[in-house]
Amino acid sequence: MTDLIKQITSDFQKQIDAFKPEMSVSDIGTVLEAGDGIARVEGLANIKSQELVRFENGVMGTAFNLEEKSVGVIIMGEYSGITEGMTVRGTGRIASVPVGDGLVGRVVNALGEPIDGKGPIQFSGYRAIERIAPGVVGRQDVDTPVQTGIKAIDAMIPIGRGQRELIIGDRQTGKTAIAIDTIINQKGKDLICIYVAIGQKKAAVARTVALLERFGAMDHTIVVVASADESAALQYIAPYSGCAMGEEFMETGRDALVVYDDLSKHAWAYRQVSLLLRRPPGREAYPGDLFYLHSRLLERASRMSVNYAVVKADFAGEATENEALDGKIFGGPMSKHDAEHAAKEKGEGYKAVKVAQSGGSLTALPIIETLLGDVSAYVPTNVISITDGQIYLESNLFNAGIRPGVNVGISVSRVGGAAQTKAMRQVAGRLRLDMASYRELAAFAQFGSDLDKATQGQLNRGRRMQEILKQPQYAPVSLEHQVMVIFAGTQGYADEVPVEKMRQWELDLIKFLDQSYPELGKDIVEKKQIAADNEKKLREALSAFKTTWQA
Repeated sequence: MTDLIKQITSDFQKQIDAFKPEMSVSDIGTVLEAGDGIARVEGLANIKSQELVRFENGVMGTAFNLEEKSVGVIIMGEYSGITEGMTVRGTGRIASVPVGDGLVGRVVNALGEPIDGKGPIQFSGYRAIERIAPGVVGRQDVDTPVQTGIKAIDAMIPIGRGQRELIIGDRQTGKTAIAIDTIINQKGKDLICIYVAIGQKKAAVARTVALLERFGAMDHTIVVVASADESAALQYIAPYSGCAMGEEFMETGRDALVVYDDLSKHAWAYRQVSLLLRRPPGREAYPGDLFYLHSRLLERASRMSVNYAVVKADFAGEATENEALDGKIFGGPMSKHDAEHAAKEKGEGYKAVKVAQSGGSLTALPIIETLLGDVSAYVPTNVISITDGQIYLESNLFNAGIRPGVNVGISVSRVGGAAQTKAMRQVAGRLRLDMASYRELAAFAQFGSDLDKATQGQLNRGRRMQEILKQPQYAPVSLEHQVMVIFAGTQGYADEVPVEKMRQWELDLIKFLDQSYPELGKDIVEKKQIAADNEKKLREALSAFKTTWQA
């Protein structure tokens, strides 16, 4: 009998030891107060920052403020049904979104859920919306252009793959138009685009999507929407979601472009949730970590290094980092130079090969809206200091019919000519300085009538170049056409064309060159430069066109 009791006791003890609760008590909390898209929760002792939580009614939230006695949660969805005393459970999952090729061509919300009525999305996995940016060693120089198709930008303020180029200007100056034109110009190219619409009206986003579909650009584009009528929480996480989707392409060796339209509204949404959770306001009522809000987003844009590894000479194809475990890789990943050196040291039986899925890029085009051209406000100065240059759009130029209304004097690309093809550098090397000096000279010339011949010539050339750089919306220009037209303008082949006829002259020139000299454009595309023999042919073609063209 005693043995039986011992046996039963032993079995009970084993069952007690083996028992594991499905969810620990520490992962459960209670709502203390709720309203305006936020909730203060008691409990949740083991919660992590940015962890997703689920309220009793199924609505999701994110742990935002981790305080000593409570957790501040931002509610992602309808918050009116969340009341005091409601149970909250931690999910153990950090805020993440679905990623992969299945998202391309779709319109999704900030959580990666489809909102275009085209059914479920086939995604390859989840990726955390917040991630540490790649380190300096993991990056390489920005030296490959993103062709925007906009002459004024590709010639004077080039954007490179992996760069962060700010588009800044007042309301209704064509900021979004530049981003949309850039996306349209990637049709048939190797750049996947993500357009993040923050705080816009749904009707405006629907128009943008319809435009992209009309020009065949949705085939390579993901649209992430956090509209004006959605909660501030969703507007706050939307750009991070878009960035995570772009990082998936970057880290699989491809190139991606992400447009944040716009970060001014993103800052407003962040201020709203921060002040509701009683974070102390600072300059212009923004919390003190506003700079970090945008820097940790934009720093994730980069051009990843192309890594190499040392393998046996009979190894075929590209290596993967995992093969090091199988004894196939004998050193790496490392730079090409280091890998070649290491292979030589190991002897004849070894070689350097590229590691698969490396060398991708993520380019960021943040948009900032200024008030009456005030670039010295808190949010604009923050983003200017984070980015690698800015395209400044001026309302005076836009209203004067100079579109895109780019102010060449203030606009800059800190990557510069490194992000241009050699052909564009050859024709547009001095164009930016020439256009800036023309604007100053034109302003000065208004006050005087007696101008010397050289000054008159400079003004006449500047007027015509200004007309060449004008461009209608949704009409991106290919690289070879840009190069040939700018070459004609800078070399004086348009000096005698009436200013009001410049648009017609440009269209006729492109048509003439395509029909009569198609090999010129093909040679520029293939060689990425104007070779000496090709320049001679181009001059002959331009001379022939000049003699035959009539206004």
